[in-house]
Amino acid sequence: MRHEIDRRTFLAVGGLTAGAAVLGLTAAGPASAQPIAGQLPAPELDGLRYWSPPSRPTNEVVSTDVFVYGGTSAGVTAAVQAHREGKTVALASFNSYLGGLSSSGLGHSDMGTVDSVGGLAREFYQRIGTAYGLDGVDGMVWQFEPHVAADVFDALAAESNVRLYRDQHLASVTMRDGALAEVVMDDGRRYRAKMFIDASYEGDLVAKAGVTFTVGRESNSVYGETYNGIQFGNGDNHFLVPVDPYVRPGRPSSGLLPGISPAPPGTPGSGDGLVQAYNFRLCLSAAADREPYPKPRDYDPSRYALLLRYIEAGVFDVFGNTVDVSHGKRDMNNNGAVATDDLGVNAAWPEGGYLVRERIFQEHVRYQAGMLYFLAADPAVPRAVRDYTRQYGMTHDEFGATSAWSHELYVREGRRMVADYVMTEHNSLGQTAAPDSIALASYVMDSHNTRRIVVDGRATNEGNVQVHIPGPFPISYRATVPRAGECRNLLVAGALSASHVAFGSLRLEPVFMMIGQATGSAAASAIDAGVAVQDIDYDDLRRRLLAGNALLQWPVN
Repeated sequence: MRHEIDRRTFLAVGGLTAGAAVLGLTAAGPASAQPIAGQLPAPELDGLRYWSPPSRPTNEVVSTDVFVYGGTSAGVTAAVQAHREGKTVALASFNSYLGGLSSSGLGHSDMGTVDSVGGLAREFYQRIGTAYGLDGVDGMVWQFEPHVAADVFDALAAESNVRLYRDQHLASVTMRDGALAEVVMDDGRRYRAKMFIDASYEGDLVAKAGVTFTVGRESNSVYGETYNGIQFGNGDNHFLVPVDPYVRPGRPSSGLLPGISPAPPGTPGSGDGLVQAYNFRLCLSAAADREPYPKPRDYDPSRYALLLRYIEAGVFDVFGNTVDVSHGKRDMNNNGAVATDDLGVNAAWPEGGYLVRERIFQEHVRYQAGMLYFLAADPAVPRAVRDYTRQYGMTHDEFGATSAWSHELYVREGRRMVADYVMTEHNSLGQTAAPDSIALASYVMDSHNTRRIVVDGRATNEGNVQVHIPGPFPISYRATVPRAGECRNLLVAGALSASHVAFGSLRLEPVFMMIGQATGSAAASAIDAGVAVQDIDYDDLRRRLLAGNALLQWPVN
């Protein structure tokens, strides 16, 4: 059930880049949950796909106390905690591995206040420390290689006897008397449970269950906020010097360079249906045995004309957020005005069918792999930049099945549930506090850019928000459950109820892990009491969470 919040057409305020047009997406992209008809596109790199149709249909029926959809970091902690609460658990991972972004390249964990991380999230980082030879409760490591994280997640699931199913893609659900009765995957497998947890980044189970949700940025007027909606000049990742956006400099009639939208700027603070940009968190290597950057199948150097123009204007900062994780490996995140974020092509992802998402996925591979190949090899690029780019390369011992490329796209924001309690910037800024805390968040309100447009004859990025907060703040339990009367046995660990800008403080992997743990305990509490998730005794949940070493208030007593 879509919740409309000051939505405008994407063409009016967001526009579509040339990349989106190539994908066949229309201005109404996110409003449609139907797949775009057509053939599955060929992968840009060998073995690298978001989704493939199932090859082995099954009629298996899986019955457990708790069912968790999504093998993300939140999904693992939700499943593990439900098991530790004495419940039988099935965990269905969309792909073939566990951990979401934490095991697919995001090895440099953004933390905020480290001491506010508790429970299973803290245990995860302690186990990472143990894997690197550190002992004791203080032996935590926050930067790590992808395969180390994957091993820890696999071990957590195995030790908890979680019934694990991989490559499971949600197809349909059955509702009965206001509750989920069964979920069905596209391979035919059916899951039945007393309680269901949506741990996907996109909120796919939320949507299938008919729960109210939203996509995109609200207007500031909706929740009385300041940093929501269209935003200019806030934070980083803006052009440091003027760059002409036109194919022929100074001549608008010549058209715009690739990656720039013709949309008007819009009114600051107004809402739209756009979500912040995605990218791949690559694990690069600076070691002598690094591999060269792969060349995508549809490599097109003309796509990087704006980046080249920016370099020629004196700025090269693409690698400015490439952080050492271990053994000569680097976690590469977006940095700067023109970098790994593929702006303007992801609007259809949150509500798109699997074929839609596959096409967007391959577009991101094509853009990002092509950019690195361009910087390393194209003779038009200054030699100093090519030499700098080639000091990094692909690892030879990570992601062997996918051309050493991270196997999951960084979906920074998808659907967001709209519940009886919505986390807003007032929570993040300490202006209001949720009384039913399940975990603490402490990172800045952080949104990447959503689009690149023309303002006063210059290429301009829009949407970036980086607002510091005064300290850790509590996350409301009510932000993890649907509105009363919508679905009484669903909990949400990823696409929780928050405004766009507040979600920027919540969308971190350690926070997802803590929320996942809370939903696992809440599912057990609801089962034991025989009540809907909206009606559990918070004092009981609080006792369970504290027993699991969760941190619920700041400062910690």
